[in-house]
Amino acid sequence: MLYRKILIPTDNSKVSIEAARHGLEIAKLMKSKVYVIYVVDIMPFVGLPTEGFWETMKEILEEEGKEAFKKIENMAEEIGVDITTEILEGSPVKEIVEYAEKKGIDLIVMGTSGKSGIDKLLLGSVAEKVSKKAHCPVLLVKMIKEEKKEL
Repeated sequence: MLYRKILIPTDNSKVSIEAARHGLEIAKLMKSKVYVIYVVDIMPFVGLPTEGFWETMKEILEEEGKEAFKKIENMAEEIGVDITTEILEGSPVKEIVEYAEKKGIDLIVMGTSGKSGIDKLLLGSVAEKVSKKAHCPVLLVKMIKEEKKEL
């Protein structure tokens, strides 16, 4: 299968940056077009009464997105892949799935947080929900813990 267009959603976490590396390596092999997105999640701030709070949080989150883009742009340059970046606003699952459909994405590569227990039960995982709702294959990348070195 040929992946002509690859989407890499990022949240600037270590695992999402690691997932980006995997996506970029695949893109290099397949000569794919790569889209990297960061979604500013508005839900945690809905209904908060503090005036100006949302604007401040939005700026902070957008800066985090730009920071993630810098890391991934450097990685892409090192690997030899061009990328397109975009900051979106809304529910991460909805925005990722809709963006993938709109752009005709063939593969989504994203990190998975490895949530367990009550967090997973209550919140689920953005990656898990995207994998269920996306129209295309989703490659989930998890962090591999370094083995403890024996003395």
